[in-house]
Amino acid sequence: MPGTTEARSVPMSLADVRHEIDRLDDRIIELLALRQRQVARAAAYKRDEEGVRAPDRRRQMIERLRTRAAEVGVDPDVVSQIWNAMIDAFTELEMREHKASGPQ
Repeated sequence: MPGTTEARSVPMSLADVRHEIDRLDDRIIELLALRQRQVARAAAYKRDEEGVRAPDRRRQMIERLRTRAAEVGVDPDVVSQIWNAMIDAFTELEMREHKASGPQ
């Protein structure tokens, strides 16, 4: 991809690499905001804690993402750790929102 770190042939300094990491982190935050909005939309269809936790959906997601990670050259164990942490965080957020809204 033109303009990406991978396309650069000139050696980069540590400061340049850190700048690229910061730029990527900013993009990831924007994507997390989009993901959080979709999680909120999905929450409207869930009526109880089991629906929020959705262990079968979680297993399917992790399996799919591990495969995708391997396809693009990312360590599947790293992806599993990141996504499990992210799913836990969004599940906790969803549970708090369900409790705050009272009985369904």
